[in-house]
Amino acid sequence: MDLTEQINQLEADLQELGSFLEKSQRKRGQDLLQQGQKKVEKELAAKKQQKEQQAKRQADAPTASKATYTVKITNYAWDQSEKFVKIYLTLKDVHKIPSENVEVSFTERSFSILVKDLGGKNHQMTVLNLLNSIEEKDSYKKIKTDMVLIMCKKQTSQKWECLTKVEKQAKEKDKPSVDDKADPSDGLMSMLKKIYDEGDDEMKRTINKAWSESQEKKSKGEEMMGL
Repeated sequence: MDLTEQINQLEADLQELGSFLEKSQRKRGQDLLQQGQKKVEKELAAKKQQKEQQAKRQADAPTASKATYTVKITNYAWDQSEKFVKIYLTLKDVHKIPSENVEVSFTERSFSILVKDLGGKNHQMTVLNLLNSIEEKDSYKKIKTDMVLIMCKKQTSQKWECLTKVEKQAKEKDKPSVDDKADPSDGLMSMLKKIYDEGDDEMKRTINKAWSESQEKKSKGEEMMGL
């Protein structure tokens, strides 16, 4: 039995007790009926208060659902044209929510996006230290089917190697250092030594075999030169 039905039953009980009280002629009977009335009135007030609280919770439910948690957007793709750097974010059903729920802000060297209340969550991404400067006033967003496209207007038409400075620094760090004056064979030996030291037994056997065969060929070559 839900609260509404319980309240209806209690109101009916109260009405019936009132009817009995009007017809009662004995003092003891009247006292008992009045006690019953007070008990039912108290229970009825409690049920009505309970119903009001339930209605308030239901009314507040949409607001509570908007207090969703935020997740970071980590997967993206990017491309570029002569004038723009384009960042593609795949977000299912993003085209179905109000466009004002997709907030994008730009600075000269960064951009940030916040997608509100999509699939019960907020989605956020901030990219700092862009490789080159952008025109923040001419940068904008496009909402497509299941996708947000962020258009960063380049200040110059130069080609970007990476999206951010951090990515460029990481690439440069991974590049082997080159010394023009060094003997190329020294670099090869160093590389082979590193692979040998870090390799497993199979790798070490492979390198040893290749080295032995190389030395044999070199030795035979020298013998033929002597002849």
